[in-house]
Amino acid sequence: MDMDNDIQMEDAVLGSNDSSNINSTSTENSINNNNSDIDTDTDTDQSTVSKNISLSTTATASPTTISATTSPKTEIKIGSIPTSSLNPTTQINTLDGWIEQLSQCKPLSEESVKELCNMAIDVLKEEENVQPVQVPVTICGDIHGQFHDLMELFKIGGPCPDTNYLFMGDYVDRGYYSVETVSYLVAMKVRYPKRITILRGNHESRQITQVYGFYDECFRKYGSANVWKTFTDLFDYFPITALVDNQIFCLHGGLSPMIESIDQVRELNRIQEVPHEGPMCDLLWSDPDDRGGWGISPRGAGFTFGQDISEQFNHTNGLSLIARAHQLVMEGYSWSHQDLVVTIFSAPNYCYRCGNQAAIMEVDENHNREFLQYDPSVRPGEPTVTRKTPDYFL
Repeated sequence: MDMDNDIQMEDAVLGSNDSSNINSTSTENSINNNNSDIDTDTDTDQSTVSKNISLSTTATASPTTISATTSPKTEIKIGSIPTSSLNPTTQINTLDGWIEQLSQCKPLSEESVKELCNMAIDVLKEEENVQPVQVPVTICGDIHGQFHDLMELFKIGGPCPDTNYLFMGDYVDRGYYSVETVSYLVAMKVRYPKRITILRGNHESRQITQVYGFYDECFRKYGSANVWKTFTDLFDYFPITALVDNQIFCLHGGLSPMIESIDQVRELNRIQEVPHEGPMCDLLWSDPDDRGGWGISPRGAGFTFGQDISEQFNHTNGLSLIARAHQLVMEGYSWSHQDLVVTIFSAPNYCYRCGNQAAIMEVDENHNREFLQYDPSVRPGEPTVTRKTPDYFL
């Protein structure tokens, strides 16, 4: 990759002939130091991270390319929304107010965040480790705090609740607007619980968010770590996998040598910090590999798994596909293991410098799949990033 020497990519790049063509954009003054040098999950030993941080833990389709549009300039300030009561109408009105405020990229007040997360816990604690999802649905990958690109995703895929969505984790860290991004998605989940599913990614954890930006962003925007703690407590309740029409197994990372059947996932205790090892850790950290069998992951957590593993898992569980996120792919999606596994990445121009496209996968009532690819939304004050190689490099 043609990048600054001090930059390492967090996620392994899959299936692209354009990986050498990576452009950089200007960065914002408010970015925290953790994002200035992109140190990677791929190269980070999760157990080493945890030792250095003192934490308390608690319980086949043709692609369609779509151009991005410009997001309006917004002012970052702490908003104030009246607290809701137990009255359902009041709750809906409050949620609609929060969603409207967040859609303008304005964070909620600390009090409102706490109330929102309490409401979300009431919804998420009723969901399963393997959350059932019906078609039609649009499946999305990593977002990583790129709020304006999330708004672009909803423009391209269609507004919720008109369109059903399944997000496969990693809403925070890296981008400049993790607070607004996760607040918006959680508010949408509470407002339309049957229309949107949000799974847990490896970045929805106390350990990783203290290293890759979310903790610092919360402290910068609220003056304390209270909002960070409120959200990370909520992350424990996120489902870890989903099953679309009993055919498409969706999760953030990949498979585990300790999990042979989906029923074993249902038996896990998910309401906890992401463990350093074990099946729950693997589901959020593992990656597919060209080599057969199980392998040691360069990430320091989870495993790599080959086509033979995917074939056996899909056969045992009657699946047609494993859909996952977790890895940067330059075209936004990438097939592996002879179309048994698909990786979806929904953060275009990842870290505002990688030049990748993003994609989402639409699955209709007949299980036909279509990928919608899109470029980054132009953020005010920054130049447009192009993936085309200038003529003088040819």
